Amino acid sequence: MLVPYMSTFADRIITFNQQLNFTGTLPDGISIMNPFKESGPALEVSSQFYRKYYNDNHPRHLILGINPGRFGSGATGVAFTDPKRIISECDIPFAGPMTHEPSSAYVYEMIHAFGGVREFYEQFYIHSVCPLGFTITGSNGKEVNYNYYDKPELQKAVYSFIIENIQKQIALGFETDICFCFGTGKNEAFLKKLNEQQGFFKQIIALEHPRFIMQYKAKTKQDYVAKYLREFSKAII
Repeated sequence: MLVPYMSTFADRIITFNQQLNFTGTLPDGISIMNPFKESGPALEVSSQFYRKYYNDNHPRHLILGINPGRFGSGATGVAFTDPKRIISECDIPFAGPMTHEPSSAYVYEMIHAFGGVREFYEQFYIHSVCPLGFTITGSNGKEVNYNYYDKPELQKAVYSFIIENIQKQIALGFETDICFCFGTGKNEAFLKKLNEQQGFFKQIIALEHPRFIMQYKAKTKQDYVAKYLREFSKAII
């Protein structure tokens, strides 16, 4: 693919994040979460992150999660990176609420095992099947995360939006021989079926979702770290 003259992955990712906008109609009770247009620090923080780690055109592979959550990329604008990790691991200041996301803790433990933050992000780019998140109001009156596949009506409402934005992410210049998928259940099933129809990638390799590992398999998380590294080695450039 031809990329704009003199642009870097950082330039293109930041532009992609800035243009994210869902204009469709969501089912009743479900709200869109767009950290790049809301009144938090996500756009500025994520732009610093991408300029620090993606200011080049080195070939990289995509890793697609489900959709942003409130305490990770919903706060920082960087997938699977909560405010604690954006400060301690990426050395980028964060002035918003200091939220904690277990998935982020796992991902950065895995990144250390891989070889370090800069080494990992030189090879991979993490985002989501659906690049914007969703929330509903729980029984206690508080907002909680919601996944694009949790309700058939929601999945239908965002279907074309998902296709459009996977295409846009590929067009940033990422490799398409292998795509990694975080989630071996509904996210994998949806992405593989979509890929059969759209032909985005030659192969999709699914890995257990970091949240699942931290919630249900924490005692054996090192086994999952080893599995991640084995699978990622298939795409090292």
